[in-house]
Amino acid sequence: MTVVRALWHLFAVVGLATAIGGVWFAAQGVGAIATPGALETALARTARHYLVPAALRARTNPVPSTAESLAEGKAHWADHCASCHGNDGAGDTPMGRGLYPKAPDMRLAATQGLSDGELFALIEHGVKLTGMPAWTTGTPEGEQATWRLVRFIRQLPALTDDDLLEMEDRNPRGRAEWRALEEERKFLSGTLDVPEPLPGHPH
Repeated sequence: MTVVRALWHLFAVVGLATAIGGVWFAAQGVGAIATPGALETALARTARHYLVPAALRARTNPVPSTAESLAEGKAHWADHCASCHGNDGAGDTPMGRGLYPKAPDMRLAATQGLSDGELFALIEHGVKLTGMPAWTTGTPEGEQATWRLVRFIRQLPALTDDDLLEMEDRNPRGRAEWRALEEERKFLSGTLDVPEPLPGHPH
């Protein structure tokens, strides 16, 4: 009887906490403008950590840290990740600032302190209730690309200005931006067709 009573007390506490959490969540509305508080952030990160299976967290990176693997990881980051996380990993982009929670600064300990296996799992499977999508392709080649990306993430705190300039060339762009860049290139190389001035016009 004591066990049954203890279980009822436990269910009551869990039910009350769930109800309070639901009311609090509803009071926040559906907007993504606000920044999560310290308690919410800590709880979410702790839950995320333990919801990644321990076997995945314990995996080691099978891709060696070579100049080639880092270059491929850098190119992958610039093409797939920089729109939210920025080339430098700071998350200071229009899309990154508009997420809830905001895209984290991946140069800091909150990310760099994760195991390679946990980073791999978060990239492959995404994170519910955030803007982080699942990037898995379900193929061995896709997994290798993710492991190379993990290698590059470890380099984010040490990126150079040359790295960032190189990555800018790989960032996704719309047609109008590509056209403007091509015209700029032609202008700088002296191959852009410039209209002849009208007769009598000083310029």
